[in-house]
Amino acid sequence: MNEDEKFERAASWLRDADGLLVAAGAGMGVDSGLPDFRGAQGFWRAYPALKNHQLTFQDMANPRALARSPALWWGFYGHRLQLYRRTVPHEGFRLLQRWAHTMPRGAAVFTSNVDGQFQKAGFPDTCVAECHGSIHMMQCSRACTDAIWPADGFEPVVDEINCQLLNPLPTCARCGAIARPNILLFGDMDWIARRTEAQEARLHGWLASVERPVVVEIGAGKAIPTVRRFSERVGPRVLRINPTDAGIAPHRGIGFAAGALETLERLDAAFTR
Repeated sequence: MNEDEKFERAASWLRDADGLLVAAGAGMGVDSGLPDFRGAQGFWRAYPALKNHQLTFQDMANPRALARSPALWWGFYGHRLQLYRRTVPHEGFRLLQRWAHTMPRGAAVFTSNVDGQFQKAGFPDTCVAECHGSIHMMQCSRACTDAIWPADGFEPVVDEINCQLLNPLPTCARCGAIARPNILLFGDMDWIARRTEAQEARLHGWLASVERPVVVEIGAGKAIPTVRRFSERVGPRVLRINPTDAGIAPHRGIGFAAGALETLERLDAAFTR
């Protein structure tokens, strides 16, 4: 198929679907101005102070790093928390919602992103499943209980040049240990998964009610293929949008080798034509 034929077929799938599953990785946020941390160099462009320490994203997204250097660790996560709070979701989120409103079963979201951008863009919290948790929720770093609470009361003050938290570390109200985001980290034995498990149970209930789902997968890479695998399990009508990893078997879906917003706008033009 040429590009025009791909968009026309994708539009026909959207018109025929009774439910829209949005499956999103880090590439979904790029058009909103968020970094995707692709490779060590990409990570260090966003956090040059960590290049001086030769710390990669995998090094920082690790509970051992919190125990070793809590002010540095929270400098990284505190900056991200404030960044996500400031970020305005791009127009593509609205296009997805508009398509979903034409479908009897509406939309559901499965995302590896922890940024809360889907909720900020107006997707109900009850239709979003965050498989790696959310930076906007907190837990005890020792998991002294299974309590999870909103991060709303924590306003990190960060020295961005040195990636250091300047104000007091957040703590667990029960035991006094350092608090951390309710995010699944690498080598993480203490992540409290009950919020994500409840989200995923709701998602599977929604999927059971949908007869003709179409999956719009956006910015999900191969390095951690959780989202890509989930999309293909739900398929076979998967629209894979990824500027570098758009490959998909023809019997599973259609690949679009371009960015999120650009492709969603072209799909919308075909869908509404």
